[in-house]
Amino acid sequence: MVTGGKQMEGFELLVESLLVKAGVPKDAIHLRRQRELPGYFRAEKNWDLVVVHQGVLAAAMEFKSQVGSFGNNFNNRTEEALGSATDLWTAYREGAFAPSPRPWLGFLMLLEDAPGSNSPVGVREPHFPVFPEYRDASYVRRYEQLLLRLVRERLYDGVCLLLSDRKLGAKGEYREPHPELAFAPFAASLTARASAHLPNRENQPD
Repeated sequence: MVTGGKQMEGFELLVESLLVKAGVPKDAIHLRRQRELPGYFRAEKNWDLVVVHQGVLAAAMEFKSQVGSFGNNFNNRTEEALGSATDLWTAYREGAFAPSPRPWLGFLMLLEDAPGSNSPVGVREPHFPVFPEYRDASYVRRYEQLLLRLVRERLYDGVCLLLSDRKLGAKGEYREPHPELAFAPFAASLTARASAHLPNRENQPD
């Protein structure tokens, strides 16, 4: 559902249950508190979900949603996604999470499925041309480009884009506009990496 202040809670709980099923101890999954991780360009960042077990940072991820105001909010989400990833990876490079191996970083976006998000959007080019894939692209297509590039540039290990309208979203219905951004591969990547990064895996239940 893309309306209301807790629209992402269902996805957060679903991801938590998938992690537990994959063998991650529930007390290693932080959803409501202790989600702060050190940054490099700032003291700390409060992620939406963090997996830390026996001093090892296995995963961190963001759950974001957008309803209406597509122009301004898209730019804000883009800057947030880029800034958060750059901050975390620089902190990782500088040893902030040692002795953790490279953690899994994820970004899940739930966007309102509406005429405003699906209609072509013009661009301003007073000095230089924009990349052609952005010309007359809707905000759905712009989010696709953003998320695909985030993962291909290795800023995130897993990304997901879901669309849901106000009526059907209330019933838990959504659609996946791009196969590379679907929930199933996103969840599979997260659970595989998070469980593999945990120490003492031989002591974890099957």
